[in-house]
Amino acid sequence: MKKILVTGGHGRFASELKKIKTNIKFVYLTKKELNILNPSSILGAIKKYKPKKILHLAGLSRPMSDHEKNIAKSINLNIVGTANLVNACSKFKIKIIYFSTSYVYPGNKGDYKETDALLPWNNYAWSKLGGEAAVQMYKNSLILRVCMTEKPFVHNKAYANVKSNFVYQDDLAKIFLKVINKKGVYNIGGKSQTIFNFVSKYKKNIKKLFSKGEFPLNQNMNLKKLYKIVK
Repeated sequence: MKKILVTGGHGRFASELKKIKTNIKFVYLTKKELNILNPSSILGAIKKYKPKKILHLAGLSRPMSDHEKNIAKSINLNIVGTANLVNACSKFKIKIIYFSTSYVYPGNKGDYKETDALLPWNNYAWSKLGGEAAVQMYKNSLILRVCMTEKPFVHNKAYANVKSNFVYQDDLAKIFLKVINKKGVYNIGGKSQTIFNFVSKYKKNIKKLFSKGEFPLNQNMNLKKLYKIVK
């Protein structure tokens, strides 16, 4: 059976993916088993498992403040580590699947298509776009610009004036399996709505929060390309 190596195999999304029954053979690796900052470690994992694909989930996400306070850590984990994986994948002709973020879009007008101009609005998004740049150079790749969060929502407040395509990670895992064989760039998310409306369906005690410029007001992505696959 063709194997898919998963970096960040003990992370939040990987944990949801593990719950789904599938014929796909995912091999979930920890940092000790595949260190994206160590090319020798990457090479060792590839030689051991001989995968056809690598699903790249490892990296630095929350807290967002870490990307401002520790730029080197953000650059190394999200840009350099991704570039190391792309180098290895290109050498062995392995497909790489990269989870990027909807935050690479400016967030001011909404309805962003995959071909629209990009302008990250925080350092986290810049670091993910840096990783995207390396992946884009390798044509045997799939880039997913996702807008996802855990269930239950981890915060006690949610923006009532910010529109996005948030989808819970368990639902995104199901969507992911339908696009896994594609190549190119895909926006991945759910219905366009305010973050508060999205969260309040499952978390009744959530309080309203209003962005006053610290958070872009319209991050809504165009999902027509995704809907051609997922109906």
